[in-house]
Amino acid sequence: MSYEQFAYLYDRLMHDVPYDKWVQIIKKAANDYKVKGANLLDLACGTGELSIRLSRAGFQVTGIDLSEDMLSVAQAKTMEAGEAVFYIEQDMSQLEGLPVFDIVCICCDSINYLQTDEDVINTFKSVYEHLDENGLFIFDVHSLYKMNHLFINQTYAVNDEDVSLIWQCYEGDYPNSVEHDLSFFQLDDKTDMYRRYDELHFQRTYSLEQYIEWIEQAGFTILKVEADFSEGPINEKAERLFFYCKKK
Repeated sequence: MSYEQFAYLYDRLMHDVPYDKWVQIIKKAANDYKVKGANLLDLACGTGELSIRLSRAGFQVTGIDLSEDMLSVAQAKTMEAGEAVFYIEQDMSQLEGLPVFDIVCICCDSINYLQTDEDVINTFKSVYEHLDENGLFIFDVHSLYKMNHLFINQTYAVNDEDVSLIWQCYEGDYPNSVEHDLSFFQLDDKTDMYRRYDELHFQRTYSLEQYIEWIEQAGFTILKVEADFSEGPINEKAERLFFYCKKK
């Protein structure tokens, strides 16, 4: 599943995403676990916002995304920022033709957009094949609590002068899944009228135990699991889980 027209409004409507926190935890993990190189693969890189910040932080970044529209935005932003990020259009569950990397990250709950168990399992296998023996794999996902108690039957809205968004969340067909029904309205300067665009996006998560099982089956050792950008115990109302893994 990939973003289409929403890709061109994503940064505007999602301006509060804490990208700098992701950069901080990746830099800290690279230091804590003594990762030797700086070649980093940013899977599901979207509009390149995180890729650009990681590049500024000193990583040599390759960004991969399934959405051609997202990558078009990312490329333009990267050129404007004067950074060097190499972008590729691929499915993260079917990576091919790539070198190995010192760090692979999948941020912003992007794994939750994979629709089947097989897609998640294949993604972990693909990452394993493209990670250096001493490399680090970092990813985050929505918790069961967030998916089932904070998303379902909720409505979010953004209302600016020239663009608005209505975001409705419904329970999905699969366990622990949600459908995001997005309707956004953008002012057309030529006609002085608003154009409406609709997209439907799907997210699905799994239990902590299930992720651990799949990660270990793919050949990884889990170094630690954290929640909500903080160290310490994971409580039952944690919203986002972070996994730090290396090859066995």
